[in-house]
Amino acid sequence: MTIAGTLTIDLSAIVANWRALDSLTAPSVETAAVVKADAYGCGAARVAPALARSGVRTFFVALPSEGSALRAEIGAGPVIYVLAGYPANSASGTVADPSEVSLYRACDLRPVLNSLPQATAWFRRHPGGACAVHLNTGMNRLGMDPTELAAILPLPDAVRLVMSHFACADEPGSALTAAQIARFRDLAGPLGRPLSLAATGGIVLGPDAHFDMTRAGVGLYGGLPFAGARSVVALDLPILQIREVPVGATVGYGATWRASRPSRIATLSGGYANGLLRAMGNRAMGYLDGHPAPFVGRVSMDLITLDVTDCREAVLGEMIEILGPHQSIDELAHAAGTVGYEILTSLGSRFHRRYRDA
Repeated sequence: MTIAGTLTIDLSAIVANWRALDSLTAPSVETAAVVKADAYGCGAARVAPALARSGVRTFFVALPSEGSALRAEIGAGPVIYVLAGYPANSASGTVADPSEVSLYRACDLRPVLNSLPQATAWFRRHPGGACAVHLNTGMNRLGMDPTELAAILPLPDAVRLVMSHFACADEPGSALTAAQIARFRDLAGPLGRPLSLAATGGIVLGPDAHFDMTRAGVGLYGGLPFAGARSVVALDLPILQIREVPVGATVGYGATWRASRPSRIATLSGGYANGLLRAMGNRAMGYLDGHPAPFVGRVSMDLITLDVTDCREAVLGEMIEILGPHQSIDELAHAAGTVGYEILTSLGSRFHRRYRDA
């Protein structure tokens, strides 16, 4: 029997999700792909080339190291923006990390300039180097405020994109979302550059949020708020042992679960070292032939225990579904009190990975 769990990633579903998101915008709107955090844990080395072959022309990553690895996979041609920007550590725009700086030119990466120090450093060291400018429209995380924007006006020709980011795009009817659209239009509209505000949540909001480019992220990987997404990730874990537990017996660290009936407990290969969050204990669900098998006891580093009493007779080595047709990333996330993003990006490297090609 296999000891490691199997993580299956459907590249054709990722491509289909990109096409579906692209179809929600006008033909004049470009749909870029966000492949930061190793394509949300799905493996950028396999995901990005599949998307590039399918027509994606622009990619977003978080860090220059991610951009360097991505360039090696997709080759010259597609645009790669680095969301964290350009390393600068003072108002004068001095460079913080020369090793990171070298990657922008060597790998043809475009920084998203988030502050005046970043802009000062980039324009000084890379005159004419293509970049984007990020405006703060209400998220109050990254992005230039109006005074910083005024300091770099008129924008150099090298600024190829002006962008911002929604704070509440997954909350329909949010007043902040409407305010951000209006603020972005007021600040960025007169700048004469292509504009981008919407990630996945903004795409499903409708055309007022689309502008010239959208940035498809979690929706590519099967997550909300894109309710129409195809499932991308399946996770199946093998049964290592099955134990008959009498009434009153406890299971796992801290004895947090006690049998109220004679029970069959299956111990599975996988735990929080694999990305199955500790908060799932006594809350989440696995599935055997579509029948629910509750998590019982605490999730430990390498093992989880499930109650399979109400399932058919399970056997050693049999696989139990943790993610798949009966449980989405967002449903599993709900059981852990988190979001689908964290589930995706937490899934570790100890699983056997299989890819279904686009």
